[in-house]
Amino acid sequence: MVASFAEFKELKNIDKTTMISVLEESFRNVLAKMFGTDENLDVIMNPDKGDVQIFQNLEVVPDGEVENPNLQISLTDARADNDPEVEIGEEHTKEIIFADFGRRAILTLRQTLQSKILELQKEAVYAKFKDLEGELVTGEVYQTWSRETLLLDDDKNELLLPKSQAIPGDFFRKGETIRAVIANVDNNNNNPKITVSRTNENFLRRLFELEVPEIHDGLINIRAVARIPGERAKIAVESYDDRIDPVGACVGVKGSRIHGIVRELHNENIDVIPFTTNPSLFIQRALSPARVSSIRLDEEEKKAEVFLKPDQVSLAIGKGGLNIKLASMLTGYVIDVYRDTDEAYEEDIYLDEFKDEIDEWVIDALKEIGCVTAKAVLNTPREELAKRADLEDETVDNVMRILSAEFEEDDAEAAPDAPADPAEDAAPAPEPAEQDAPGEPADMEEEPAAPQE
Repeated sequence: MVASFAEFKELKNIDKTTMISVLEESFRNVLAKMFGTDENLDVIMNPDKGDVQIFQNLEVVPDGEVENPNLQISLTDARADNDPEVEIGEEHTKEIIFADFGRRAILTLRQTLQSKILELQKEAVYAKFKDLEGELVTGEVYQTWSRETLLLDDDKNELLLPKSQAIPGDFFRKGETIRAVIANVDNNNNNPKITVSRTNENFLRRLFELEVPEIHDGLINIRAVARIPGERAKIAVESYDDRIDPVGACVGVKGSRIHGIVRELHNENIDVIPFTTNPSLFIQRALSPARVSSIRLDEEEKKAEVFLKPDQVSLAIGKGGLNIKLASMLTGYVIDVYRDTDEAYEEDIYLDEFKDEIDEWVIDALKEIGCVTAKAVLNTPREELAKRADLEDETVDNVMRILSAEFEEDDAEAAPDAPADPAEDAAPAPEPAEQDAPGEPADMEEEPAAPQE
């Protein structure tokens, strides 16, 4: 028994105290079937010596009045059983030798004990994996069916990977080691079922924690994840240390850190963007590589209208609409993309071009509210600029004056190229012949036709 207790603790995660109570309960169940009840039985376990003692407490009654031998004993029999001073009405304790009941009782005890241990083992497995939901686990492929794959972990626990939770393109061979995340743990009818997933967003989180020490140490936090398994993913990260670039740390030198994750996900493209609490700027970053011109937000209904140059619309939408779909999943906003049809839009200028005249912090404040270009600022009401960008009226007026002056200069430079009056475009009449040099005939040029409108 002592050796068995140590084995159970090591192999089946059942501690000594629990094992003793299970063994005692198993003895009671068998004894209850033999004696009809276990209420008057004491089962004493001694794990240090490895023995069991069973005592039956019987009521002493006069001779000839024993009605139930499992609960009562006659006075003569009680005095004969090493208790000569016992009296009627008292309790007599009788030791029971379990081995005397024969082989059948031993087999019954063994079956009962095996059943109890199996139940305990299943409960231990369920409790263990329930606490690990969302965590990464490694398993060996044991068998593959059409709808699911059976994995075994290091403790030979069964993990099920449904086909719907596998990455498109996953192909497993028996004996191959794969990684997945524990998605769900059920315990119907005390039969634990552990389901793992490779498409869950937590799988991508755990892979980054594994590859990027700063995330594991808590210096970088993953704020949002959007993923279309096997195709593309976007992940928003932020750093709690100003000295650490969160995007650079996740990508690594020449992509050394992210390449391992991409290989694990079968070349799934991963965009890493810096997180911000400003929704306009966050949407702009989520739509990368497209460059957004302006944004209008409806924060109550979580909708965003994004305006872009015509050549940027396809980049924002992405192949098969993946980019805009992932951006919506990442930011939580329903994003509608609009093509800016302003004829003068081609002449627009990005605010970064005005760093010589406008303070950089002012430009950053305007960009955070979605005003990336000069035209976007000029087309936004002055009061709205001051309120949303938290700028003083004097600063807003100065910015508007600088931006307006730039376009006024462009218009002035373009003025000489404008079509002139047809009468003024006509060539001057030829000079009189008398003004020509003597002896040289006058060269009469034909008057050119007026330019067509």
